[in-house]
Amino acid sequence: MGAKEKALALHSQGFNCAQAVLSALGDYTGLDEKTALALTAGFGGGVRCGEICGAVSGAVMALGLHDPWNDPEDAAGKAKIAKLTMAFTKQFSEAHGCIRCFDLKHSGGHPCGELIAWAAENAENIIKKD
Repeated sequence: MGAKEKALALHSQGFNCAQAVLSALGDYTGLDEKTALALTAGFGGGVRCGEICGAVSGAVMALGLHDPWNDPEDAAGKAKIAKLTMAFTKQFSEAHGCIRCFDLKHSGGHPCGELIAWAAENAENIIKKD
């Protein structure tokens, strides 16, 4: 089962978009499911205020865990995660019109399942290509 299917299964159990995406990418991040679910619990609904989509937040967290930048002297690592994040958010925005939860759901009519599936699958593809 790929990340897309795992993410949709988690969402169907009641987990939010960020929880579903980050947890589904655990094979690539090394983060156990319980920790991933706890870490992202507050990120659903656009950090509970309609801002950045939880599926985007979860995917960006997964990219950061897969390609960590945690040394201020590592300019290449900083540039790499910036490039991956910008590519992902640009692709997401091009595919769905924006990355803001409220606009995606209310103005754009995009259901969470669609956004979760796209984010999990595309983050997985970026990671695999990397």
